[in-house]
Amino acid sequence: MRKVYLDRTELTGAINVNLKDTEVIPAGTTIYPMSVYHENEEYQKYANDYDIQFIFDDDIPQLEFYTVPYVDIMAKDSIGGFIGTVGQQCDLESDAPICYINRNLECLIISENGEGFLRNIESWKDNLKPYDKITVYHSKAEAGMELEFIDLSV
Repeated sequence: MRKVYLDRTELTGAINVNLKDTEVIPAGTTIYPMSVYHENEEYQKYANDYDIQFIFDDDIPQLEFYTVPYVDIMAKDSIGGFIGTVGQQCDLESDAPICYINRNLECLIISENGEGFLRNIESWKDNLKPYDKITVYHSKAEAGMELEFIDLSV
């Protein structure tokens, strides 16, 4: 079966792609910022106690990598790593895996889902395991040298 990749970084809404004998794989890395109006003591506690700095819309970091499949970043840590949901927009109530991409662009799994992440939040760094289900590239251009992307410009 042919595999093609759909760049989620270019999409702002939903899209349905149906190609015969083709698997469409969402790709790219986005950031899910929260409104600064939701920033409160609880989020500051996550930063202070667990080194999980949720991203708010007044301080959005620049990403220097591109993932396959799609990863939506929700937080960062103090040493240059990012925490995100694999395969869908961030939602800690979903069954999507939660991953960590460190500053060396190595991908590790934190938890199989948001519930597990929250249940073990105090020891999330101790639970990191290599995760080979995500490939991290330096850019979409680099990924495009190996992968076939759907061209939405036509």
